[in-house]
Amino acid sequence: MRPQRTWLRRITIASSLVLGAVVWQVAGQFASDAFWAPLSATLASLVGVAKSGVLLRQALSSFELYLAGLAVAVAVGALLGMLLARVGWLRVALEDYIMMLYATPMVALIPFILSIMGFGFAPKVLVVFLFAVFPMLYNTIEGARSVRPELVEVARSFHSGEWRLWCDVMIPHTLPFMMTGLRQAIARGLVGMVAAEFFLSPSGLGQMIMMGSQNFDTAGMLAAILLIVLLGVGLMDLGRWLERRFAPWRAYQP
Repeated sequence: MRPQRTWLRRITIASSLVLGAVVWQVAGQFASDAFWAPLSATLASLVGVAKSGVLLRQALSSFELYLAGLAVAVAVGALLGMLLARVGWLRVALEDYIMMLYATPMVALIPFILSIMGFGFAPKVLVVFLFAVFPMLYNTIEGARSVRPELVEVARSFHSGEWRLWCDVMIPHTLPFMMTGLRQAIARGLVGMVAAEFFLSPSGLGQMIMMGSQNFDTAGMLAAILLIVLLGVGLMDLGRWLERRFAPWRAYQP
C-alpha cells in the first residue's frame, strides 16, 4: 500500500473513532444514567475496577475460558475438516449431523449442556467450542476440496504417501482457508464466551456485565463490554496478521 494511502487510511480511522467517542459522550450526557453512561464515566469505571484488581482477575478468567475453547475448536475443526475432505464416505455419513448442529442456535443447547455436565469450567469450554468450531470446520473442508486433482496426481506420480500428500499439497493449499476460518472463529468464540458466562455459572467479564445490569451500574456494564470489544478487535487484528503472514495473496487491504 502506498504511503499516501496509508496515511489517509489512518486519518480516516482516527477521525471515525473520535467521532464515535464524541457521540457516545454526548448521548450519555442527555440520556438517563440507568439507560446509558457517558464515555468519561465508563472509562472512569474501567480505571476504578482495574485499580482494585477485579478487572484483571475477571479478564484472566474469561481469557482462560476463551483460549481453551478456541484452541480446541481450531484443532478439531482443522483436523476434522481435512479428514472429511479426504474421506468421502465419512463426509457423507457425518455431513447431515454437522449441518443440523450448525443450524441449531447454540444458546438453545446451553441448558442441555448444563443438565449433563453441571457447572464448572468444562461445560463453558464446550460452549465456546461449539460457537467457534463450525467456521473453522467448513472453511477447512472447502479449502481441502478445492485442491486441483492435477496436483494430487502429480504427487501420486512421485509415489507420495497419504502423509506426504497432506504435508506437501493439502495443508499448504488449505492454509489460506484455515486462516479465514480462524478469523471467523475468533469472533464467534467471544460470543460463546459471554453466553457461557451468562447462562452457566456467572464468572469473568460476563459476571461483570450481569452485576452492572442488575445494580443499574450502566458505567460498569459498559466498561466490561468495552473491554470485550477491545479484546475482540485485538484478536481480529492478530488473525489478519496471521493471514498476511501465511497467506499474503489473500490479505487484501482496500
